[in-house]
Amino acid sequence: SHSSGSQRSNLTHSLLVVQAMALHRFSVVCLFVVAAAAVTPEECDSDDIALLQTVNQINSDALARHRAAAQGEESETVDQVDLGTAANYAILTKAGISTIHSSITGNIAVSPAAGTYMTGFRFTADSSAEFSTSSQIEGFAYAPTDSPPTPKILTIAVSDMETAYNDASQRTNTRGYNVGGGDIGGMTLTPGVYTFFIDIQINSDITFRGGADDVFIMQTTGTLSQSASTKVILLGGVQAKNIFWQVADKVSVGESAVMQGILLAKTRVAFETSSSLTGRVLAQTACTIQMATITQPDEN
Repeated sequence: SHSSGSQRSNLTHSLLVVQAMALHRFSVVCLFVVAAAAVTPEECDSDDIALLQTVNQINSDALARHRAAAQGEESETVDQVDLGTAANYAILTKAGISTIHSSITGNIAVSPAAGTYMTGFRFTADSSAEFSTSSQIEGFAYAPTDSPPTPKILTIAVSDMETAYNDASQRTNTRGYNVGGGDIGGMTLTPGVYTFFIDIQINSDITFRGGADDVFIMQTTGTLSQSASTKVILLGGVQAKNIFWQVADKVSVGESAVMQGILLAKTRVAFETSSSLTGRVLAQTACTIQMATITQPDEN
């Protein structure tokens, strides 16, 4: 009847819309089959033909993306997070930096906390009184209690750190939500923005695959924890300076673990014995490093 035909047409149209929305948002393999099998051109009226063609195109594009990603060939265009003057530091925090026999390549700084909140270093003040040095640092240490222009420079750097954190946290997701249930160990990730509303855990080695200019942004509303002796591995020319970990809670790097990337942490960052980082620690509270090695990334 006309009524049943109209109802079927409405149902068909609704199904097409649902399929299109689902495929556009998730682009997962299981939906390819559903979309391909659920609706055929014979079931569509003239108003639905264009929508069916759109669904089929999304199907085709999503399948191509999936295959390319599986083969490590897909490159997602993501802009780098601008660190501003915060990029002048291997470690920059607001509340303090504590160390036990660690090695740091690059400058370190605290602000607005005083220089006394950098502990374990045995500093020697420069004759200019604008910075200090330490045998544990291949670089300089700065604090708001140093002579001008250091206090003003640090205020700007901290503001740039906060801006970078907000930028990274607001990037649009391109690679899915809560990948791996939060445990990304054992995965090979391709460029893009990954979003987690749960903690990120690295319980086994993880690989970032891409080119020298490819950018990865890992967003989480929770914590980031890396298990002992695990590694972050970069393949295909990926650079540590282009991996951004935006973490709303604490970051912990386990004993002998190898971390890479820029740590944009809302709270504290902790490195355990013999752990290492190629990247930067930009923490809005404090950083503790216990016999760890922190090396700023190559910016070339």
